[in-house]
Amino acid sequence: MTASPSDTPSDTGTRTTILATGQKIMSRKGFSAVGLTEILKDAGVPKGSFYHYFASKDAFGEAMLAAYFDDYLAEMDTMIARSDLTGAERLIGYFAAWRDNQGAFDCQGRCLAVKLGAEVADLSEPMRLTLKTGTAGIIARMTRMIEDGVADRSLAATGAAADLAASLYHLWLGASVMAKIVKAHDPFDTALRSTRQLLGLPA
Repeated sequence: MTASPSDTPSDTGTRTTILATGQKIMSRKGFSAVGLTEILKDAGVPKGSFYHYFASKDAFGEAMLAAYFDDYLAEMDTMIARSDLTGAERLIGYFAAWRDNQGAFDCQGRCLAVKLGAEVADLSEPMRLTLKTGTAGIIARMTRMIEDGVADRSLAATGAAADLAASLYHLWLGASVMAKIVKAHDPFDTALRSTRQLLGLPA
């Protein structure tokens, strides 16, 4: 659901507040474990007004994931646009930010795809499709960074950039899950070593 021309600034602001609050709570607790009452209380929004903005909890989840990926991909676009960095520096900087965000363990809204991916993909087809579209956007931008690195000779990667980008995303997604299991950064360190090897970068 997007803001319609008839939405007032107050309506849009309230909707954004509900989404941001839900993202913060669900990144820690998951989707099923969080009720609407908790989100609305934390957001300071009357419970009865929820359905003015969202048709259901699933519709809210879909909108929340879409907003999360909009912000995430915008940050990646900012990184890609940095002309002062080589392709390799942009890509390694992206993974460094990933390690910092995911390694915090209390993500506070910053690791929604990792937290909710497996859970909501089995609960809701619209949410699964939103996750699919969002993660495809991430991989596409990683592909662009790899292609830029090969073009400026900062990367010595071989093979199809899109395949390498997908492999790296899957590697780091798995590392994020393992980091939560072991409560340590070791999986990220392993992922970074493998990443540098795959990209043809010195250890």
